[in-house]
This record gives sequence, structure tokens and C-alpha cells, in this order.
Amino acid sequence: MESLNGKKRLYKVISLNWKGSPIQQKRLNRTSSILEIMVIPVAFAIHTITSWLFATTWRPGWDSTNLGPYFVSGAFMLGAAVIVIAMYFVRRNFNLQNYLTHEHFDKMGKILVLLSLVYLYFNINEYLGPAFKMVGVEGEHITELFSGKYSAMYWFVQIIGLILPIIILLFRRGRRPLIMLLVSFLVILGAWLKRFLIVIPSLQHPYLPIQDVDESYLHYYPTWEEWAITFATFAGVILMVSLMMKIFPVIPITESINNRSSKIADNDTSKK
Repeated sequence: MESLNGKKRLYKVISLNWKGSPIQQKRLNRTSSILEIMVIPVAFAIHTITSWLFATTWRPGWDSTNLGPYFVSGAFMLGAAVIVIAMYFVRRNFNLQNYLTHEHFDKMGKILVLLSLVYLYFNINEYLGPAFKMVGVEGEHITELFSGKYSAMYWFVQIIGLILPIIILLFRRGRRPLIMLLVSFLVILGAWLKRFLIVIPSLQHPYLPIQDVDESYLHYYPTWEEWAITFATFAGVILMVSLMMKIFPVIPITESINNRSSKIADNDTSKK
């Protein structure tokens, strides 16, 4: 009872005198529409600026005008995969099968396969030019990725993390909830390894002679501190999302009421 009263007090403070009146509802809908539109250019700007930080640094693999749309398409694809995973666990743990239906997963699967195809196009475009010319350090970089010490990771990203999910999602059976969950995990794993391939091989091309140095200077392996920071970041995001789901309803109350009303209407119609 005390926790319930505490939630009531919390909702009263953060609701900002919300009464659900027609005027407030109209303002809410207008504000939601504005935010939905604004988030698109913001997302483009964030990931484009991130790509510029790479593209304006002369490094093999980074000296490209393709990085802007390449980063944006990859971020949208990764975001769709994260949404699918969140949908699956929310649907299962909160018994929301009536709200998050197979139709939602089917549509998200179509969106994910479209974004993956766009990302595949930019991926091919990113490596086709340097691979055709094979000039200087760019050629060394491509060789390192295609057949060198990073080749296993590179082809895993391309085949398992990108091409295989596209093939699976093209079929309706591949867009079922459980299969979508597994495919989304493959997409996220491939995207995470792809970030490793963007950064580490490029930084391991020195511009000054480094002969007669310790062997550790020529190779990179993540330390336990780096692994701890990485896993702590994932854990922190999951913790924040879990706390928000505990405090606030996953499905808005208005949608719950509308869903129940439509079910009652459908039952009455079927009885008649």
C-alpha cells in the first residue's frame, strides 16, 4: 500500500496537472507530432557528425565521403534490431500478446530487412572503390580485412551479421517473434564487431617507423578494464529501461481502454 501511495504522489508531481481534458489531449497530440518529426533530423545529425570525426582524419578506411550515410543507415538498422528485442521481452514478461501481436513483429521484420539492404548497399560501396584500386595503405587495409588477420571477423560480420539476417527476414516464417529475436541478436553482434573493424585495423597503420618495439605495440587485445566498461554500459542501459518499465505502464492507459472497448464491441457483434 505504501508503494502504491508513493507511485500516486510521483505521478501527481510529474503529470503536471494532467486531467485528460480535450484541450490537454490536443496539446499532447500536437507536441507528440512535433517531437516525432524533430527526432529524425536529430538522429541524422548525431550519426553524421560522428562519421565526420572519422572522415576528417586521414586514416586508411576512414578517408571516405561515404561514411555519413554509412553510419546513419547502420544506426537505423541497429536501432530496429534493438526495438525488436525489447518488444519480444516486454511482450513475454508483461503478457502483452494482445497488444504486441505477430503483425507488429512482421512489420518490424520488413522494416529491419529494408534497413539491412540499405546498409548492405553502403557496405559494398564502402569497400568496392578501395578494393578495385588497391593503392598504398588503403590496399594494405583492404587486404588485412579480406584475407589478413581480421578476415574471419570481417566475413563473419558480412555473412552472419548482415546477409543471413536479410535472407531469413525475406520469408514470412522468418518474421515470427522468436526467430526475429535471434536474427536481431545476430544483427547487433555483427554491428558491434563492425565498429571494432572500423576503429582498430585503421589505427594500427603507423605513419612513423616503429621497428624494434615491444610486440604488444603491434597488436591490440581489449583489456579487462575495457571489457568491464563495455558490459557495464549494456547493463546500465538495461537497468534504466527496467526501472522505467517498473514505474510507468508499458502500454498507455488510453490505448488499453481503447483495446478493451474494441474487444467488447467485437464480441457483441459476433453474438449478434
